[in-house]
Amino acid sequence: MRFELTTDQQDFAASLDALLAAADTVTAARSWAEGDHAAGLRLWERLAEQGLTMLATEASPVEVCVAFEALGRHAVPGPWVESAAYLPIALGAEVEGVATVAMPRALDADVADAVYAVVDGTLHAATAGTAHTSVDRTRHVFDVTPGEAVGHGDLDAAYDLAVLATAAQLLGAGERVLADAVTYVKQRKQFGREIGSYQAIKHKLADVRIALDFARPLVHGAALVTGSTGERARAVSAAKVACADAAYLASRTGLQVHGAIGYTQEFDLSVWITKIRALVTAWGTPGDHRARILQTLRSA
Repeated sequence: MRFELTTDQQDFAASLDALLAAADTVTAARSWAEGDHAAGLRLWERLAEQGLTMLATEASPVEVCVAFEALGRHAVPGPWVESAAYLPIALGAEVEGVATVAMPRALDADVADAVYAVVDGTLHAATAGTAHTSVDRTRHVFDVTPGEAVGHGDLDAAYDLAVLATAAQLLGAGERVLADAVTYVKQRKQFGREIGSYQAIKHKLADVRIALDFARPLVHGAALVTGSTGERARAVSAAKVACADAAYLASRTGLQVHGAIGYTQEFDLSVWITKIRALVTAWGTPGDHRARILQTLRSA
């Protein structure tokens, strides 16, 4: 089966890219990392006006993937997976403002209007506690104290959509790192030649291109699954594993071809490299999802 986005979905993706490209998301991400949320919250409001917070309940998982790939490609900060993928399904309604949920820690609970936690399969309101650092400086994670239980929807479906959204974010981030790496190797010269002309570098970048191209159909395929809960779980976990592996390969290759400058925090590449490293283990590690795939195959 060949999958292609519809004209409306392509237009939606193009409009998001245009909005985010003009929004200076790197500056917003750097400010967010320092605790200044103003620019990030203004961007949040603009994206909410575009309907991103309504996609989980009002659109299909395909549109969710389109949106989150754009968020990953532009390194948009904030608890988007929690607010726009997990909680709308978990609560059965669109989330007002910024919200987050502990899985097991809560992302950006310091800026959230509402904080939740899942305890023994039940959704609870929660309060933020101790803050912890992440390899991605834009991700501020907090311990939480659960409070009163709240009515909720299908938490399994909510989790699967959050995993799929995270996979799409990884795909977008990997695409951005590859694009930046290709641009750089066409400009950087060594021994009188562009370093992109060397076969070793071409092969490394080609490997990334192949990995991302193989991961994308798994994301789209998981978004289209309408079968049993086990089939959906297997599809989204496979997408998460493939996107995590592809994006991590992109980050390692991007760092290698940039050389020493790639290690510097001041260089924009670091924003995506650290985000990829954090997202690889967010909403389940690759090991967790490989075990989940095996479990669903055994019970099929």
